[in-house]
Amino acid sequence: SVAIGAQATARPERLLLALRGSGQALYIGLAEDLFVAASEPYGLIEIADRYLRLDGETPADAANPAGSRGQIAVLDGSNAGEIAGLRRVAYDGSELAIDPAELVHPQITTRDIDRGDFPHFLLKEVSEAPSSFRKTLRGKLVERGDVLDVVLGPETIPSSVRARLAEGSIRNVLVIGQGTAAVAGRSLAMTLGRCLPDDSVRAEAVPATEVSGFQLRSDMADTLAIAISQSGTTTDTNRTVDLLRSRGAAVIAIVNRRNSDLTDKADGVLYTSDGRDVEMSVASTKAFYSQVAAGFLLAYAIADCVSPAATNSRSALAVTRERQEVLAALRALPELLEQTLLLRPQIADAARQFAPSRRYWALVGNGPNAIAAAEIRIKLSELCYKSIACDITEDKKHIDLSSEPLIVVCAAGISGSTAEDVAKEVGIYRAHRGAPIVIASADETTYPAALAVLRVPGTHSQLGFVLATMVGHLFGYEAALAIDTLAVPLRQARAGLEAAVSGDGRYELLYRLRMKLEPVVARFFDGLRAGHYDGHLEASTASRLASLLRYGLGVLPLEAYQVEFGKVGTPAVVVEDLARALTQAIDELTRPIDAIKHQAKTVTVGISRSDESLLETHLVKAALAAGAARDRLSYQVLRTLGAVSPAITAVIGYTRYSIEGRLEAEPTINVVDRGGISLDLPLRTERNPRLKGTKHDVATQRQVLVARGRFDGRSLVIVPEVKDGQCTGITLLHVRFADSLPVPVLRTVLAGYGNRFGKLEDAVMETEPTFREDILESIPVGDLLVEPILALADRWRL
Repeated sequence: SVAIGAQATARPERLLLALRGSGQALYIGLAEDLFVAASEPYGLIEIADRYLRLDGETPADAANPAGSRGQIAVLDGSNAGEIAGLRRVAYDGSELAIDPAELVHPQITTRDIDRGDFPHFLLKEVSEAPSSFRKTLRGKLVERGDVLDVVLGPETIPSSVRARLAEGSIRNVLVIGQGTAAVAGRSLAMTLGRCLPDDSVRAEAVPATEVSGFQLRSDMADTLAIAISQSGTTTDTNRTVDLLRSRGAAVIAIVNRRNSDLTDKADGVLYTSDGRDVEMSVASTKAFYSQVAAGFLLAYAIADCVSPAATNSRSALAVTRERQEVLAALRALPELLEQTLLLRPQIADAARQFAPSRRYWALVGNGPNAIAAAEIRIKLSELCYKSIACDITEDKKHIDLSSEPLIVVCAAGISGSTAEDVAKEVGIYRAHRGAPIVIASADETTYPAALAVLRVPGTHSQLGFVLATMVGHLFGYEAALAIDTLAVPLRQARAGLEAAVSGDGRYELLYRLRMKLEPVVARFFDGLRAGHYDGHLEASTASRLASLLRYGLGVLPLEAYQVEFGKVGTPAVVVEDLARALTQAIDELTRPIDAIKHQAKTVTVGISRSDESLLETHLVKAALAAGAARDRLSYQVLRTLGAVSPAITAVIGYTRYSIEGRLEAEPTINVVDRGGISLDLPLRTERNPRLKGTKHDVATQRQVLVARGRFDGRSLVIVPEVKDGQCTGITLLHVRFADSLPVPVLRTVLAGYGNRFGKLEDAVMETEPTFREDILESIPVGDLLVEPILALADRWRL
């Protein structure tokens, strides 16, 4: 966050903050004599008791032409903390007045972050998962007589959404998210698919970026999007929500943070836990469990909206019976999660025994357990810094097993022939010298081929994956600790080396070094011989370090140093090289648990996907309909066509040209297709195909040009088609200009067409004291777009 004001600086200053697209958020907090800006409310609430949210995503229309152009906030330090010191403008400079009612008082507060007796935040948050799960259910899973029911109010499912579900106008439910949230969403889609007695509504869980990239339609009024996010500020998810809403989709958010950006975008919100369950570890952990709980609740609530009246059909009765069984198991699950936490010593033994020595890991599961496998894979990757495969259990034997991986098999809640098949698969893994570890439910199928079987309490088959996930989270935590422990003797050796260098000068350097190394490096050599370092220390690093340690211990003579390392061995050289090798080995083995080892992992810039909405403007549609290739219309061309569209009432004809040859070598231009009034017009290119004049200028500049024909006065929009930086064609649209437009719309059109508004304003202000925007309405729209800027500016002098 950044701050400006009397508390932040000794002199008044101005700060400009801009927000446009990308799905990110920007909040400006107002405190006493102070402005504070942050990307989410948590960055403000310690200081500010109210804030203004900037909006860079609101679609533009005649009533709000500045919306989609983004917003700029100007903070004046001399009036810090007051509305008088806060100014908001659109990207084109138009004023956006701030209503005091827009200032929000946060519903969240700071809380002390105390690890208590836990050594890491991650372990604390896994241990808090049962409580988070229980809070999510509280007040929403209610008992009425001997029947359990789900009660979600209009703040979660608004009446308008309920009505659309009931009448059948919503036929698709898209569950979206990224990372852990996307995995949790798979359980919601699975549950919704099972609890509907028919296929009237199709439920699908898809990563948000896949939806925004490949599944958008121009009209998505038949879609309910359920967006899941722990923080509510996930850029990729929020941007996809914007695109879905702009196409008519309804949105319900499952989110942990109150006042987060996603809550502002959604029609309804279902908070996980109490909506303020802060997570401090790198990986989202307890959020997964509460998201699953919320997903089950929301799935049943949506099913009630779709099929409110129970029927006596066999399928409906089966759905009702299964629903009661699942809800009862859901209510009991927090206690089972607490019992699963007690398995930590057994899980730690398995992790210490099998994780450090295996270089390749894999996760497998089938049915609901595939969800557990996907989630555990994320945590193992983030905690242990490994790239890990994730497959369906039965599919793994069809994929290369020659790497002899450590394979965590998620098999909780399965029984019968399916469990027997999983046991056979485990035998195949073991036969290929893999290291299978099975997570299974108590008192179920045995797995004689497994190196370890970690058994969780029994529960409903649809919920066993939740308990398996907790075992996986704990396994990842303990595995990371086991890997990090391998670095302990090396850290001690480096500390000994530093002590030797700064030690008593009465003794020779190598003697001092040997005295410091001897007590600690034996553990390293023991582990090296036992293969404990095979999984996580690079072979070159281990070989180099072992050799350097032998020189440091005096086992190898310095005379041999040049033969091995290519330089003369001296005590100083040995110490320097050994320090460097120890540092590299320690870095390869370090697993910081709550921190991020590589800062690049914190980069969270998300998708833009902004060009897709431009495809819906009628001028872009006309160009595409004329045959212009979508991949040859640059983003700048699309933006310009979108900006100019309000000034065009109709496209009445078109001519498409191809350009042959490079622009610097007298290229030619040939007609490819014609339509509308163009069919009856004579074309100069039929007589002389040389590319010249206005078309040559468009091809050279690769920018859209609005023009009038020099001889016939027809109104034209000329669109360049570009590939690999070279203009390969031109689409010429014959158009009709609007007779008149409101000043805000004219400002938007002119600003989007080569910043024509700004250029016109500058030209007028050369001679006039003010720029009167009302004069714009008196000038024909076509003239505003076509006439030279200086000629237009003269109209302000009349």
